[in-house]
Amino acid sequence: VVLVLMGLGIIGFQILKHNTKKQSPETTMKYEEGGMNIEVVYSRPFKKDREIFGGLVPYGEVWRTGANEATTFKTETDLIIAGKSLPKGEYTLWTIPNASNWEVIFNNGNYGWGVNFQSVASRDSEFDALNITVPVQRNFKVLEQFTIEIERTPPALLFSWDFTRVDIPLSIAE
Repeated sequence: VVLVLMGLGIIGFQILKHNTKKQSPETTMKYEEGGMNIEVVYSRPFKKDREIFGGLVPYGEVWRTGANEATTFKTETDLIIAGKSLPKGEYTLWTIPNASNWEVIFNNGNYGWGVNFQSVASRDSEFDALNITVPVQRNFKVLEQFTIEIERTPPALLFSWDFTRVDIPLSIAE
């Protein structure tokens, strides 16, 4: 009976995971230019007429920076991010959005699903590798789906959704 219940639980979780990924599809963003080799794996939720920052994503609280599993950031080169060093490696990427600035956190933990059953971000600050604060900018038009990309000149990691845009300067560590 216990094995049957465990099996049903595992199957149910896989069905739930599949259905949530249809609503917020997973994507991989790769950047290989100028000696940088970066890969970001994240899920892309949609706005769907909702208030995003300060609403769906509350101000002042840790966000998994996307949906579903925790967003991962992998670099094959040591980087300078907003003036601070980040050694090459794989990290989970978290943010604390606020109206005028965001705290961006690169964390050494591996958390699987990005939130617990109470919808609280799974990040453990003990494993933070780098914390930076960057200003918020305003998009001129609504961006329906959350997007992470890298701008080429000068290199910057960009988070965009709704009317919000956050630019994080990147360079290779010397």
